[in-house]
Amino acid sequence: MIGYFPAGYPTVEDSIEALVAMAKNGCDVLEIGVPYSDPVMDGVVIQKATEQALANGFKLTQLFDVIKGVRAEVDTPLLVMSYWNPVMRFGERKFAESLRAAGAQGMITPDLIPDEAGTWLEVSSDLDLDRVFLVAPSSSVERVQANTNSSRGFAYAVSTMGITGERTELDRLAREVVEAVRDCSDVPACVGVGVSTADQVREVNSYSHGAIVGTAIIKAYEDAGLDGLVGKTRELAGGLG
Repeated sequence: MIGYFPAGYPTVEDSIEALVAMAKNGCDVLEIGVPYSDPVMDGVVIQKATEQALANGFKLTQLFDVIKGVRAEVDTPLLVMSYWNPVMRFGERKFAESLRAAGAQGMITPDLIPDEAGTWLEVSSDLDLDRVFLVAPSSSVERVQANTNSSRGFAYAVSTMGITGERTELDRLAREVVEAVRDCSDVPACVGVGVSTADQVREVNSYSHGAIVGTAIIKAYEDAGLDGLVGKTRELAGGLG
């Protein structure tokens, strides 16, 4: 199970505490989100959380403080999820070097395609960082091949068209996306967008290499603080038993 939580939400120290708790209560990989002013893929819950982080003064340089803070407590693999504009402004090589120095294993890039990722492909290979590209139900065969074969670590299989958020039923499209990845590569495929229950975690893991959960965990934190987050993480991880 891969658990998503935004850096700096609601504060830097709070996000470190939340991510550590997620790792200690069932998440096998942590996905640390970078708050961004134009989160085109994110649903309302994640948008609200990242907006709060930005309103509370979160700066991109603090991402590396969050990574260091989490890494000091747990050895769980850490992936950063970032839209590409902040990375470009920071400097792609400098960002990658800072990721590695802080203790992260790589990055998920939802709005970047390999055709436009020359520097990132080069520097991630140089620094042995994972790079995760997205594959969607709408992706052409050529796009599936390009994004999957350029991924290191795993490919992110988007379960349905649209933005992130809880859904009562995962689309059949999720299986088709995973099958498309398998048809062209041995790279693992993990499914995200809409996974929100232990049953869905179990279902997704029956045909893919992992389930990615964000909205359900953040909503639990929003509703009941750290105790709510811990309870929801344990509940979701129950789907792996």
